[in-house]
Amino acid sequence: MTAQLPPDPIPAARVRPAPLWLLAMITFSGTLAMHVFVPALPRAAHDLGASAGSLQLTISCYILGLAFGQLFYGPVSDRYGRRPVLMAGLVLYTLASIAAALTPGIQALIATRLLQALGGCAGIVLGRAIVRDGSGMADSTRRLATMNLIVILGPGVAPLIGTAVSESFGWRAIFFGLAAMGVANMLLTWRVLPETARPSASADFGAVLRGYRRLLRTPAFLGYAVGGSLATTPMYAFISAAPFIFTRDLGRPAHEVGTYLALIAVGIWLGNLCSSRLVGRVRLASLMTGGSAISLLGAVLLFGSALSGHLGLALTLGGAMAFTFGAGIASAPALAEAMSVDPRLAGSASGFYGFIQMAIGALATSLAGLGGDPALASGAVLTVAALGAQLCFALALRARRRTVAQKPVEAAAE
Repeated sequence: MTAQLPPDPIPAARVRPAPLWLLAMITFSGTLAMHVFVPALPRAAHDLGASAGSLQLTISCYILGLAFGQLFYGPVSDRYGRRPVLMAGLVLYTLASIAAALTPGIQALIATRLLQALGGCAGIVLGRAIVRDGSGMADSTRRLATMNLIVILGPGVAPLIGTAVSESFGWRAIFFGLAAMGVANMLLTWRVLPETARPSASADFGAVLRGYRRLLRTPAFLGYAVGGSLATTPMYAFISAAPFIFTRDLGRPAHEVGTYLALIAVGIWLGNLCSSRLVGRVRLASLMTGGSAISLLGAVLLFGSALSGHLGLALTLGGAMAFTFGAGIASAPALAEAMSVDPRLAGSASGFYGFIQMAIGALATSLAGLGGDPALASGAVLTVAALGAQLCFALALRARRRTVAQKPVEAAAE
């Protein structure tokens, strides 16, 4: 079976290039909304009379929305075009942000956060697609690298913004600010962004589903995808619990939470930088397993200090930063290996990998909200996830070796 081909890009002579600054803004709005609300969780919990675990569901539901959006927007934009689908997503993002700002209770806030994510995911997914449509290989690589840098920097900048806004104007102001960003992105998309792909009436959604089914039946892909997901997105479990850990367990003032979260995000950036420098000199398999091993050490440090009653600021930050540093190292190699399992399904593999990654992140965040000790719960989640990543990587590498060994036998039989 061959993979479904993407719609033909519109010839460059007939359309002006999509401005990178606008694509960066649209991408940033989707990632910003996930992290900017985190520092305000304790304040919102007090205001709504809700538990810490309930407020953490606003993060896990956002991640879940990003997971399903990974599967949805690409095929739909192939059928109807990038621009109208992106506009629809931005409208949903803006309306959901306004609804979240006006929400009367925790249940409504959880629901609006899910809708906000489904809208915000449009910019993340279609921003990359628009870059690929309108650029050659070298230029698109450069532009995508810039987009990825924005995605990585988002978790570091967002908590600082969220802390400043919530401390000055209250937590609801965060959502009014996100709604204003959504309106600005809608207007700019309508006036500035060109259509970069021909809508295809013959887009075959069945082929997309068959591609996903084939990947589900490929042990090597599942090992890389589940392992890579367990090695990376469970860090959201700690990020969602961090405001309660720092303020309630460690007695730190609320205005410091954004700084601590930014430091933890630095671990991701350093891990990505280290990984990019080592690619070509160190095997991808070694980067995956090595990065996950570093994450495991950080998780055990955090879990052990919480379990023994010796939780402190240095141990908490050290354990969390070690986990995110390892996640940054393992992330890109795991995705590259997953996409290389079947090159004919590279696009489907990328989308499906993103879905699995965010789904596991949502599950991990929900589990971290159980019980009355967020440090102990998040430390346990990170430890189990890192152990699971090691196991999945081992199974994936074993399946890959078996596949490679079978190919000469099959060729000789033919």
